[in-house]
Amino acid sequence: MGNSYAGQLKSARFEEALHNSIEASLRSSSGDPQPVFTQLYLQPDQYPSNLEDTSSPPLPYLQGPPPDGCCTIDGFCQAGKDLRLVSMATESIEVPAGFKLVGAKSPSIPEHILVCAVDKRFLPDENGKNALLGFSGNCVGCGEKGFRYFTEFSNHINLKLSTQPKKQKHLKYHLVKNSQGALCKGTLICWKGTTLTMCKMPCGTVVTLTKRERLKRSIQSIIRFPQWLDSTCCMFQYKKYIHVMFCSFFPGSLLSLSNQQPPLVSGVIQPQPITAGETVIIPDNLLNSSGVRPVLLIGQGTLPYFFGNVGDLVVSPLLVSCYKGRELNEKTLASLGMSANQLLTTETMILLTLQYLARLGMEQIPLREEFEQIVLKAMLCGPNGPPVSPAQLPWLARMEASVSGGGVQVLVSHGSLGEGISESLRSLSETPPQQQQCLPNYVLIICTSKSGANEFCVLVLGKYQSRALAESMLTTNEFLKEISYELITGKVSVLASHFQSTSLGDNMDKQLVRYQRKRKDRVVQPFQGHLTEYIHSQEAAAMVPESGPGEPFLSLVARSLLSQVCAIADSGSQSLDLGRFCKVDFLILVPPSHVLVHQTVQRIRQSGVLIDLGIEDASLALQKSEKYVVRLDAEVHTKMEAFMRKVKQNPYTLFVLIHDNSHVDLTSALSGSVCHGELQGLADRVVNCPEVLEAINLLVLQVSCFPFTLQSRQSRISTQNEVHWPNTDDLASPKDLVYFGLKDYSRSLQWGVASPILRCDDAFERMVKTLLERHPHLHSMVIRSYLLIQQYTEALMALTAAPSLRDHVTPQTLAMVEDLLSIPGRSRHGCGHMLLVRVPSLQLARLAQERLEEARDKLGLQYRFAVLLGSPAAEISLPVHFCARLRAWRGCRNEEWVPHSYEDLEGLPCIVILTGKDPLGETFPRSLKYCDLRLIDSSYLTRTALEQEVGLACSYVTHRVIPEMKTAAGREERPTDDERSSGETADHDELQMELERPPSNASAATRTSGSTTENGVSSSSVLDKPSSHSDPSSSRNIMDSCSSPIRFKQECDSQAPSSSATSSFSSASSSSSSSSSPGAQKPSQSTQAPRECNRTQVFPRTVVLSRAAYALLAPEMLGQPSSASLLPHADVVWSSPLRPPVPHALGGAEQSLYYRQWTTARQHHADYEGPAMPHSRRLLLSGPPQVGKTGAYLQFLRILFRMLIRLLEVDVYDEEELEDDKSKVPAVSGPQWPDVEDVRKLPFDLYPHDPKFRYSLNGTELLFYYGVPCFKAEEEPLKRNTVSVRLSLFAAHNAFHHCEQCHHYSEPAPLSDCTFHAFTFCSSMLGEEVQLHFIIPKAKEPHFVFSQQGSHLESMRLPLISDKECNMLKSPIFTPTTGRQEHGLLNIYHAMEGAEHLHILVVKQYEMPLYRKYWPNHILLVLPAMFNNSGVGAARFMIKELSYHNLELERNRQEEQGVKRQDVWPFIVMMDDSCVLWNTHQPGPEGNRFTCEEVDFNLRANSSGLLLCRFNHFSIMKKHIPIGGHKDFLIKPKLMRLETPVRVCASQYVCAPDSEHTLLSAPAQFLLEKFLQSCSHRLFPLALCNSANPVLSIDSYLNLGPQTCYMSSRPHSVNVDHQGVLFGGLLLYLCDSFVISSLLKKFNFLKGATLCVICQDRSSLRQTIVRLELEDEWQFRLRDEFQTANCSEDRPLYFLTGRHI
Repeated sequence: MGNSYAGQLKSARFEEALHNSIEASLRSSSGDPQPVFTQLYLQPDQYPSNLEDTSSPPLPYLQGPPPDGCCTIDGFCQAGKDLRLVSMATESIEVPAGFKLVGAKSPSIPEHILVCAVDKRFLPDENGKNALLGFSGNCVGCGEKGFRYFTEFSNHINLKLSTQPKKQKHLKYHLVKNSQGALCKGTLICWKGTTLTMCKMPCGTVVTLTKRERLKRSIQSIIRFPQWLDSTCCMFQYKKYIHVMFCSFFPGSLLSLSNQQPPLVSGVIQPQPITAGETVIIPDNLLNSSGVRPVLLIGQGTLPYFFGNVGDLVVSPLLVSCYKGRELNEKTLASLGMSANQLLTTETMILLTLQYLARLGMEQIPLREEFEQIVLKAMLCGPNGPPVSPAQLPWLARMEASVSGGGVQVLVSHGSLGEGISESLRSLSETPPQQQQCLPNYVLIICTSKSGANEFCVLVLGKYQSRALAESMLTTNEFLKEISYELITGKVSVLASHFQSTSLGDNMDKQLVRYQRKRKDRVVQPFQGHLTEYIHSQEAAAMVPESGPGEPFLSLVARSLLSQVCAIADSGSQSLDLGRFCKVDFLILVPPSHVLVHQTVQRIRQSGVLIDLGIEDASLALQKSEKYVVRLDAEVHTKMEAFMRKVKQNPYTLFVLIHDNSHVDLTSALSGSVCHGELQGLADRVVNCPEVLEAINLLVLQVSCFPFTLQSRQSRISTQNEVHWPNTDDLASPKDLVYFGLKDYSRSLQWGVASPILRCDDAFERMVKTLLERHPHLHSMVIRSYLLIQQYTEALMALTAAPSLRDHVTPQTLAMVEDLLSIPGRSRHGCGHMLLVRVPSLQLARLAQERLEEARDKLGLQYRFAVLLGSPAAEISLPVHFCARLRAWRGCRNEEWVPHSYEDLEGLPCIVILTGKDPLGETFPRSLKYCDLRLIDSSYLTRTALEQEVGLACSYVTHRVIPEMKTAAGREERPTDDERSSGETADHDELQMELERPPSNASAATRTSGSTTENGVSSSSVLDKPSSHSDPSSSRNIMDSCSSPIRFKQECDSQAPSSSATSSFSSASSSSSSSSSPGAQKPSQSTQAPRECNRTQVFPRTVVLSRAAYALLAPEMLGQPSSASLLPHADVVWSSPLRPPVPHALGGAEQSLYYRQWTTARQHHADYEGPAMPHSRRLLLSGPPQVGKTGAYLQFLRILFRMLIRLLEVDVYDEEELEDDKSKVPAVSGPQWPDVEDVRKLPFDLYPHDPKFRYSLNGTELLFYYGVPCFKAEEEPLKRNTVSVRLSLFAAHNAFHHCEQCHHYSEPAPLSDCTFHAFTFCSSMLGEEVQLHFIIPKAKEPHFVFSQQGSHLESMRLPLISDKECNMLKSPIFTPTTGRQEHGLLNIYHAMEGAEHLHILVVKQYEMPLYRKYWPNHILLVLPAMFNNSGVGAARFMIKELSYHNLELERNRQEEQGVKRQDVWPFIVMMDDSCVLWNTHQPGPEGNRFTCEEVDFNLRANSSGLLLCRFNHFSIMKKHIPIGGHKDFLIKPKLMRLETPVRVCASQYVCAPDSEHTLLSAPAQFLLEKFLQSCSHRLFPLALCNSANPVLSIDSYLNLGPQTCYMSSRPHSVNVDHQGVLFGGLLLYLCDSFVISSLLKKFNFLKGATLCVICQDRSSLRQTIVRLELEDEWQFRLRDEFQTANCSEDRPLYFLTGRHI
């Protein structure tokens, strides 16, 4: 039958009687059933505790297949009719007499309720009794009737059950209609009976309850709470419940939250069913009688059932997570530095709770985050004494509560928590109103059971605290719905009638009408006149004002973004290949705000980015800017489909999808809905759709000033892909502007000024408190709004027609309105300030606009200031005469121009009532002076919600207006804020080199575009001083600074070219001839610095807050936690009840890591079911509000495009080679290469031709002797000329290059695929054995010869001259490189056209791991450690020595195989790591032929008989690479005593031995060479500019400045003829045994010529003097001995000078 309980029918013989009873009951005309047998009723006391048999796993219910053609969709009946409650809520359903509508639950769609009509005789009554066995029901969808079995009915409505159908299990709810007539879920069907109990207790601070009574009242509704409630689950369950209570949809309805199982959240313990416990009746009219809706804070233990007037009690899980320390796992405890034995006992938790509640102020509410930190500190500190026993707890609790002055009371029950709760509610309801002030704010209820375990909870009875806690539980959407409900249903009528009268008791409307009649048709003069001066309305409308007189560090942020994009491309994940793109295109997604769309379009127009990217013509860029900005509204899908088609059709264009203000809506597409008039979930549908995620030519850039909701554990953005706005203190801002952000507002309270810029209107708060007590049923924002409207209305009246009202308006309101009205009257321009009033509710905002406009017009002020409704869903609507005034200020000739953004209202005196759930990123003009945020109260208890409201006031201000205590010390010593995040600054040297090009003329005038355009800054000249008392001269300055600036005239005329601009009232005029450097860029109009800095200053805006918001933004003043400690966003939850404090004093990167560890996304969050790994092509740009993020990402697009172009270009040196007419060797045409003997006959060219030897010598000609150039002392080379050329297909590339052809050339290989080999040979030059190390990949081993065992490297194979393989390069290529593992052009695959070649990288020992990482397939030749500080000459020397030795080994090896020695290929190629292109070259006047000239190396090689060849028909291009290479060392003192760098002159590079001289940190050889280069004119004076008497240098060349003659001491060396030459000096540099006395005696020297002997130590120096018999012809003095300025561990060099006798 499907409805019988096993064991409930005594025998099967009753089956027939059962059928007869059912049939008789159905045919009966009476309303009550007429049973035949009482056994046929379901007996509640015999119900099993679990309706399912859990002894065995459930078997699928056997049922036949549905008839053919039937509908089987979940939620529909077999006839295809929709049965879901969400669809049937407003449908008209015919219910037969005796039937009731109930809700059935289907396991396949648990989120839906199915509507059914069931005979109420088969349903239990309110006591859970009198339900007939069996079933009778109808289908409300298709109308089919007469279902006699629930099994049959369950099949018809497609329940698809896996167990036997039972009505008790699947029929869950009664369905009722709410006050609006919609069908909704009601009480649970009470299939079980319930035993109810109640407790009775006397009043007192600590009371013990022992007596219990049975309740005999009927049960109207029951709420049951699980024993343990997770915060996530509680919020999920109770938010719906709270909304029901506030809207009073279901008075006395049954709400069983224990049966609403929320979706499983990872890491969250779900509530478990508990047995029926204590039951508590909530007294009737509790809220009406006491004025309090109590809030029950869940603690530990079993909560009772609640029934009765459940709408007057709020259950909050606010602190429940703080008591769950025992649920923390070992890993979490370890991260907190704790162990399990440090967890607190229940007794300690109770005492901590009491301490916390006792110290809260009268206008403070408990904050979860604050209490969690208290619990954490208590755990870390550990117990201070023996544990508290349950017996000690009552009197210890009483002692803790006694310090609160009656604000906290303790109640102890020995029965259950329900007893204490019941007595507290009864006492509250029975307390007379005149005695309610004596009630405590908090009652902590403790239940001590016989088992010794303590349970507790907190009942909040304070009027302010209970209301604030209840309202804080509602989300923004929920409390806006509640406000709408109160306005629509007329609940505010009593409040509205109260405010129909003025504070003096007069009828406000009648008073305004009387004032209107009194002034007749006259109005207050719009400007340049006092408030008492009236003119005719027509004259006022015709008044036109006179026309007025005529970016910081975006590049760093843009470059950081670009650097991150490059990092993505270089990550090796192959997710982004920048080398394939040649264009950039973009689309900007913004929240659904018309004003924000126009604002962003203006940024694009001003930046000229469309022209710079080459995607729009200059003539059409202004008109087509709008198509690049899309609102996230209902039309976004069509526009995104068109954009994605472009992405697919243009694979070689890199597209950037910019999601601006991405924190506004992150609801998942599955949870999205229409909420408060806005579509939710659209961003998820667009940004996270598969097409966007899979497009390889699409980057996603999410931009946010509050990115916390994007930084949870499930974040789709990698931490490496986050770019945080840098610290503004470290960067120079133009026009002396500094950013003034959230932390600055908090710190401004320490300035000590009388009128702080961050304020709390205490008088207004006192009025609010009184009204809240009178109207406990209304939401506090409704009350605040009505009071705020009255305050502004009476302020207008007090300043014009009713001065007696002055004392009834708060001073803050009066000052703001007075400033608004008086400033326009002091100037012929009519400029004034903007007053921003934030009203989140659209209905209340419209009410405020209507009331203020009505009062303004009746007072004759309609031409004095404007009242605007700032709604995201609407355009700006401004009266005609105000539009005319704006056009006059702009000099605009287009009569159709109207303002589209708030920035267009610059200088207009107005009140802007900004509405909407959240601020959406709109920028306000500099004339904004006041931000009224008095409606933002305890409903905004998340960090994002609160800080984004205050972010409306953030802006750039003049640096000198900030008090000295902040500018002098605070800005230098204070820690970095979240908005001044110290994001890691990457090395941008190469980017700077490649990207800083002159911009196009189209964007030169407005290069920053949005750098400071997002920042409206105040321009008042006094810091919140009433305008009526200000100095007249300062007033004139105010007029000049507030005047509306003129942006490009094309915005008004739509005719002028983009480079034309007119002057601005308060900013420097823009010009198309602006500096071409990105740093010299013009701020946009909203934050342009004043034209005359000595006249106008930009001040911070004044922010007026509610007390609740003020307490969180001024925590140091009130001892409360700051806003940064709050939950970061309503869409995330804390992942652990205990965690370290938020590092809000650190930068954005550290905060991101914190939130990624300690927050998780809620179920409705778009990241909740995101991918396991972050998306590789998604970036996040975070920066403080109004700092200039729009301009930054537009600049990023520009430099990204330049980089893509630069990837196809390269800067090469463009210099003419040096020529010497005196010694120029004519070109000799010889036979074809390579005839070695013919090459040997060619003369050696002693003249250096490389352009790098061209130095500026102040007009002096370069002097050479034997081909050696003359360098003057301390002359720095000029910057070498470069030219940009397009890369060909045969260019060399760096490590950033990736393509299909050469991926095998540089792709990583396992480390095991390389072998390490040592190669030892004897160097005649060094006089000792040298051991080099080869790292050889397995694939390159055939190029080498190994021993038979295969372990010893014998030689490197050389080909034969006779080999004819055309696809192989014979000469091994050696490339010495250092510091350029990424930027060196070491990928020569394309340059070699794919030909086989042997390429060996010569690296220093300490750099070997880096080069091995980036070039795993290259052969590495690792130099010994002694060469770590050597230059490129040492590397080339070792290559020469190795190659010479290897040639001999190969000749010997191949000679044994019958090959002639001269047939072995003798040539190698030494190539720099900057060679990018080369080709054949026809000689001509342009030169630029390939040379590889190092003077010392070439002289040594030539003298030793080696052949050095120059390619006269070969041209090479060398790339300018500023990174790495063989650069000079930074010479600085070894021990830095001062932080400031000290310049060390060249004369300090050497010192006397053993002297107390400043020791330097640089290699000894480097110090010596620099000293000789700079001071050789004093060391060798006879050779100075004297070509007849050069300095003789034996075996080495050093740049001495004067002429130098090189001679080799080696036998059979080739030297120049020195007969008859008198040398002016002798240099012996580390001479070896080949230098002997007889060799030196072959040379002749002038009398007085200078000798310089250089050795490695003092002993070698003396031995060399003796061995060479130098004292015979040279005179030495002890004082002429020197050493390099090194410490002994750095091994200084010693030298001795002497004079020739």
